[in-house]
Amino acid sequence: MSRGQATVIGFSAVALWALLALFTVGSAPVPPLQLNAICFAIGGGIGLIWVALTEGFGVLRRIPMKVYAFGTIALFGYHFLYFTALRLAPPAEASLIAYLWPLLIVVFSGLLPGERLRALHVLGALIAFGGAALIVARGGVSARAEALPGYGLAFLCALTWSAYSLVSRRLGEVPTAAVAVYCLATAFLSALAHLALEPTLWPAGISGWGAVLALGLGPVGLAFYTWDVGVKRGDIQLLGTASYAAPLLSTLALVLAGVAAASPLLLLAAAMIAAGAFLAAMASKLKKGASD
Repeated sequence: MSRGQATVIGFSAVALWALLALFTVGSAPVPPLQLNAICFAIGGGIGLIWVALTEGFGVLRRIPMKVYAFGTIALFGYHFLYFTALRLAPPAEASLIAYLWPLLIVVFSGLLPGERLRALHVLGALIAFGGAALIVARGGVSARAEALPGYGLAFLCALTWSAYSLVSRRLGEVPTAAVAVYCLATAFLSALAHLALEPTLWPAGISGWGAVLALGLGPVGLAFYTWDVGVKRGDIQLLGTASYAAPLLSTLALVLAGVAAASPLLLLAAAMIAAGAFLAAMASKLKKGASD
C-alpha cells in the first residue's frame, strides 16, 4: 500500500465522522455513554468478523497487552472526556477546544521519525482550524469562569486523540486488527460508566435503531480502522489538516437532511478549510521533493 493510498483511506474516517452528528440526532433519546457502549460493541463486532475472515484470531494473541491498554484508554478516555466537557461547559466552546487535535497532530508530527514539519503545515492547519471555528462556534462564544473545568477537560480531550494518533504512528508494526479489541474494551468501560452516571433510555422506533446501527458500522466503527491505517502509513500532517473538513461535512450532512439551515458562513468555512488543506499538501510535496 502506497503512502497516498493510506492517506485516502485515513481521510475516509474523516468523511465517516462527518455523519456522526446526523446519526446521533437520529438516535435520541439514548444517553451518550450508553450510545457509546452500543456503538463500540457493534464496531468491535464487525472488527472481529473481519479478523476471522482475514488474518485469524491468532494475530490478536501476538499483540502485547500494553498496546491494548493504550488503545482502550485513548478511545474510552477521549469520549468520556468529551461528553463530560460538554456537560461542564457551553457545547460550542468545548467542541472547539476539543477540535484542537488536528492542529496538535500537525505541530507534534515533526517529532516523529522520518517526518519534517514545515511552516506551511502549521499555517495550513491554523487556517483550516479557523474555518472549522466558524462552523463550531457560529452561534457565538461566551467564555465563563465557571466553565473552566469543562474547557480543561476539552483540552485534555484534544491531547488524548492527538497523542493516540501520533503514538499509533510509532506502533506501525501493530496490525489494525488490534482496533477491534480497543472497541470492545471501550464498549465495556462505557457500559460501566453509563450504569453509574446515566439513566437507561432506548432508541425510539426502527429509525432510531437504524441510526444507532449506522453509527456502530460507520463513524463509531469502520472509521477507527481506516484512521489507524491512515496515521500509520499515510501522510499524517496532511491528514491532520484535512481533518478540519469533518465539521464542515457534518454541517452539510445536517443541511441536506433538513436538520440545519444553510448559510453563507459555510462557503467561507469551506474555502478556508480547502485552502488550509492545499497549503498542507504543498508542504508535503515540498518535503517529498527535498527527500528525493
